[in-house]
Amino acid sequence: MNFFIENWLLIAVAFVSGGMLVWPLARGGGGAGAVGASEAVRLMNREKAALIDVSEPREFGASHAAQARNVPIGQLETSKDLPSNKALPLVVVCPTGARSGRAAATLRKMGYANARALAGGTAAWREAGLPTEKSGSAAA
Repeated sequence: MNFFIENWLLIAVAFVSGGMLVWPLARGGGGAGAVGASEAVRLMNREKAALIDVSEPREFGASHAAQARNVPIGQLETSKDLPSNKALPLVVVCPTGARSGRAAATLRKMGYANARALAGGTAAWREAGLPTEKSGSAAA
């Protein structure tokens, strides 16, 4: 018991850091409504979901999921490349999944109620054995 009293600060730091590590997992690893690669493919095949890549053009050109449209995250609110039908499901992807959760939240605020992030991003897409492409027009 003396150990806990003398080291309460270290114990508190350990709990806080552990909580910070577990928090993204508890949230679903990509924000609310994040989907895995297999669920994303199901949405694309059965519900005609659009795949929106929010990477910067250079990242998109280096490697992206096949059939993805590039709409950089900073241009979401002004882009004309988003589907006009806001009821259409959107799967939002970026290289690691870090930006796609924020982008999906932005899209939901814009009225795309079915916007979901791809958990793990393009890396998870590639690990699932799904096709990727490179764009020749990746000048930046």
